[in-house]
Amino acid sequence: MKPEELGKAYDQITERWAADTFNMSNGIAQHEKAMTFSQNRGKVLDIGCGRTGRFIELLSEAGFDVSGLDVSEKMLSLAKERHPQIAFVHADICSYDLPHKYDFITAWDSIWHIPLSEQRNVIAKIVDSLNAGGVFIFSFGGTESEGAHTNCAMGPEVYYSSLGTNGFVSLLMELGCTIKHLEFDQYPELHTYIIAQK
Repeated sequence: MKPEELGKAYDQITERWAADTFNMSNGIAQHEKAMTFSQNRGKVLDIGCGRTGRFIELLSEAGFDVSGLDVSEKMLSLAKERHPQIAFVHADICSYDLPHKYDFITAWDSIWHIPLSEQRNVIAKIVDSLNAGGVFIFSFGGTESEGAHTNCAMGPEVYYSSLGTNGFVSLLMELGCTIKHLEFDQYPELHTYIIAQK
């Protein structure tokens, strides 16, 4: 599944993140932990920011200069309505050239949607865009080995991929990062997140 197809799939289900049943605290504690490792309060990029703005609000209140990126036009349109003061970019992280150096980058429940063949390149691009001491937090499918699949659990078909836990850890170490925290945090779901520092 190409990223633009993924964006169109998410365009169809934006209301899921507006429902009363959506847990707005999802990922907040993890981001609060990640912020404790951040040495500076400069630029932040939220990759796959979606419509809720919960991380944008959290990071803005902590003094960061936050921007958001998403492949779904409708998600971004709704995000802009909620946060008109924030700079949002409609783009595919696989092909988008990151324009700044960042002190903090988050990709919560988004990196797992990019093609498996692009995972390493995208992670390398993100790490390269961090300032020294910059922090990167992202969640991924915490499988033992790399792989990809699609499912229709949310309605339209959606693609997922992962390098596996050891694959992501090894790659981040090769890129000169220190793993500050790794947690298999939604057991029994294969949901894992890493906090890495450059």
